[in-house]
Formats: sequence, structure tokens, C-alpha cells
Amino acid sequence: MMMASRGEGVKLASSMMLFSRSFSTAISRGIIAKEAVTAKAVECHGDVVRKNIGEFWVRGSVFGVRHGSTMSFGEKDQQKVEMKQTQSVAEGGDKEEKKEIASYWGVPPSRVTKEDGAEWKWNCFRPWETYSADLSIDLKKHHVPATFLDKMAYWMVKALRFPTDLFFQRRYGCRAMMLETVAAVPGMVGGMLLHCKSLRRFEHSGGWIKTLLDEAENERMHLMTFMEVAKPRWYERALVITVQGVFLNAYFLGYIISPKFAHRMVGYLEEEAIHSYTEFLKELDKGNIENVPAPAIAVDYWRLPPDATLRDVVLVVRADEAHHRDVNHFASDIHYQGRELKEAPAPIGYH
Repeated sequence: MMMASRGEGVKLASSMMLFSRSFSTAISRGIIAKEAVTAKAVECHGDVVRKNIGEFWVRGSVFGVRHGSTMSFGEKDQQKVEMKQTQSVAEGGDKEEKKEIASYWGVPPSRVTKEDGAEWKWNCFRPWETYSADLSIDLKKHHVPATFLDKMAYWMVKALRFPTDLFFQRRYGCRAMMLETVAAVPGMVGGMLLHCKSLRRFEHSGGWIKTLLDEAENERMHLMTFMEVAKPRWYERALVITVQGVFLNAYFLGYIISPKFAHRMVGYLEEEAIHSYTEFLKELDKGNIENVPAPAIAVDYWRLPPDATLRDVVLVVRADEAHHRDVNHFASDIHYQGRELKEAPAPIGYH
């Protein structure tokens, strides 16, 4: 009796173990199948299909370990796919950046050449905008201040010269750079205000808008030229930003209040520029500053000979400043006579 019951117990235990093993195997196969499908779906991400799917061999009876190893395998494959996609996008972006910008009208830009047939390499100005400076212009001409506004403009410019001399001393390349960043402001401000006035009053400007804007562009080209000669330091760049910001707003306000004062001040400012470039030439002649070859942009802009030097550049820039001096003193005289600029034809010169 005892033996019979013990035999039945052994059979019952064996049946339970067999059922448990079958149940465990079924669950294991189901999980493996599910994980295989998941891995295959991961490998198909981004239209990248892999023919060989890794086999999952997990030793042990713990499902958590099997599940963890399968997920890590899938995550690694997904990371590889994403990395490949990122690299392909980056490579495509680099290729797109190297492509030329298509014309808005769908027509390729015309090829501009020099007189000798060589390709024109400047986009900031064209061959028909170049000129030869008038070196015969009188450099010693000076407007003697007579009125209160004239004297105020004269001494204001003199006061501005003192800190400039103290800061730059004999570094005339950097000094010229600073001077041109300031000298390019008045023409733009005056031209803009006259432009708005012409639109507001429905009237012509007598050519003064073009004259003043050409002056601003000419002064900007001076700056672009000297940028090739003198490399400004970081604190000089900071000084330029500060001075230009202050001078722009001050001159804008001054031109609105009194155009005759504003133009007179620019006339005296150009007289100081002539003096500075004359000192620049003296240092070049003494050998204190190396007379390097003229920058290519200067050779093309002023139509200089191919063997031109820095001295030739300073000569033509000084002639430009003398021209601006005469234009602004003339504009101030027109206002002193109680007339408007449009009543006198603008002295459109060689710019």
C-alpha cells in the first residue's frame, strides 16, 4: 500500500515536471520568435534590409537574461543604422554646400572681363566703376573758419585728432583704417537723408544723392584697400565699432539739425585726412614703412600699373580725400547762402 502510493507520487511529480518543461519551452520559443521579429523590424529601419538575421543563443533558463541580451543586440543594430543615416545626411550636406548658387532668373551670370580679356575677379565693383584719380588737385586748399558754426566744426575735428595721434602714433596703416571707417559714414547718412527728402517732397535732388553715396562707397573702398596692408588687432576692431557707432548717431542728429555744420565738419575732417596721408608718404620715403606692392584690389580700382606700390596707393587716396574736401565745403557754402542743394548741380567728379 505504501509502495503503491509512493509510485503514484513519483508519477505525479514526473508529470508535473514534464508539463512545466513543455510550458517553459513553449514560452521560450514564443519569446524567441517575438524577439526575432523585433530584431528584423529594427534591421529594416530606413529601408536597409539585411538578409542574415543573427541567431539568438542564450544559455540558462532565466527569461530575463535572454530578453536583455536580445534587446541589447537590437539596440546596437539600430544605432548602427542611425549612424549610417547621419553620415549620409552630413555627406549630402557637404556636397550641397560645395554646389554653386543658382541664378534666381535661371540664367548664368555674364562673364565680366578686363580690357585685356582677363577675367574680372571683383564682385564689389565693376570695370566701368573704376577710374584714375586726379593727382593734380590742390592739396593745400583750406577753408578759413569765419562763422561760429565753422569754428565749432573746425575745433571739434582738431579735438578728435588728439586722441587719434595718441593712440596710433606712427602706425599710419592702422590710422588710415580707423580714419576710413569714420569718413565713410557722412556720405551715407547725407545721401540717405536727401533720398528720403526727395521721396517725401516729390522732388529731384540735383544729383547730390548720387554724389554723397559715391563718396561713401569711395571711402569704403579705401578701407578695403588698407585692410590688405594693415591687419587690425582685436582692440582696434573694438575701437572701430565704438567710434563708428557714436559718430554715426551724432552725425545723423547733426545733419538733421544743421546740414551746413555737418558738411563743414566733413570738409575739415578731409583736410585732416590729407595731412595724415602726407605724413604717411613721408614715412614711406624715409624707409620707416616698407613700400610693399599695391594690393590687387587697388590696382584694379584706381587703374594703377601692375608694378604699383603702396606709395602709389597713398597718392591716389589722398587725391580722393581732397576731392571730398571740396565737395563738402561747397555743399556747406550752398546752405550758408540760404539755398538748398538741389538748386546747385552736384559736382559729380571722377568717382
